[in-house]
Amino acid sequence: MATTAAAAEIDAVFRQPAHFIDSDHPSVTAFAARVAGAESGAVAAAVKLYYAVRDEIRYDPYMRYDDLDTYRASAVLARGRGYCVGKAALFAAAARARGIPARVAFADVRNHLATPRLLALIGTDTFIYHGFTELWLERRWVKATPTFNLSLCEKFRLRALDFDGRADALLHPFDHSGRTHMEYLRQRGSYADVPVEIIMPTMRDAYPRLTSLAEGDRGDFAKEADEQARGGEAASSRPASLPR
Repeated sequence: MATTAAAAEIDAVFRQPAHFIDSDHPSVTAFAARVAGAESGAVAAAVKLYYAVRDEIRYDPYMRYDDLDTYRASAVLARGRGYCVGKAALFAAAARARGIPARVAFADVRNHLATPRLLALIGTDTFIYHGFTELWLERRWVKATPTFNLSLCEKFRLRALDFDGRADALLHPFDHSGRTHMEYLRQRGSYADVPVEIIMPTMRDAYPRLTSLAEGDRGDFAKEADEQARGGEAASSRPASLPR
C-alpha cells in the first residue's frame, strides 16, 4: 500500500502529460472519452482502454526507430499502428487522460514467434526494450501489454492476451499448439515518459539492419503473417536469410 507521500508523487508524476505520453493531446483525450468515457470506475475504464489500444492499433515492428513520432502516443493513434513501445505509450496516455496514473516499463524478451524476415533483420530471437504499461489501480501497479492486436494473434495462432484490470497481463508463454511464445529475460525499469534517449541508440546498435531500413524496404508485417498463415507454417525461432 502506498504511503501518503508516495500517493502524492504518483498523482504529481504519473497522472500528468509528458512529452511522449502526451495525454493532453486532443486526439488522445477524445480517444479516451470515446472508449471509456461512460465508465466511472478506474478498473473498468482501464480494461476498455486496453482492448481499444490492443485491437484498434495494428502492431507493426517495421517502424522508423529514428523518428520521435514512433514513440509519441498521439502520433501512434493518428497512424493506427505502432510497435510495442508506441502502443504502451498510447495506453499510458489514454489512462492518464482518464485520470488513471500510468507509466511505461521495459524488458528484454525472447520471442519465438516472429516472421522469418523480421528474425533475419534483427539477427536474433531476443528483442530488447520490449515496452509494456503499468497502471496504478486499487493502490498497486498492474502490468499490461497491449502489443499484439487480435487479428494478428489469429494469424499466428497465438492466444490473444486478456486483461481484467487486476492481474498482470504480460504475454502468454505458449501459443495454441503449446509452443513457447515469449520469455522475459531482463527487466529494464519503469519510466514516467518514454526514454528515447536510451532506446533509440540502443536499438541502432543492437539491430542495425532493422533500424537502417529505407522507407520502401520496411515491409508489411501483417502481410507476412498472412502469407505464413496461408502456408500453414509456424514462425521459426531461427533467423532466416533475407530474400535477395
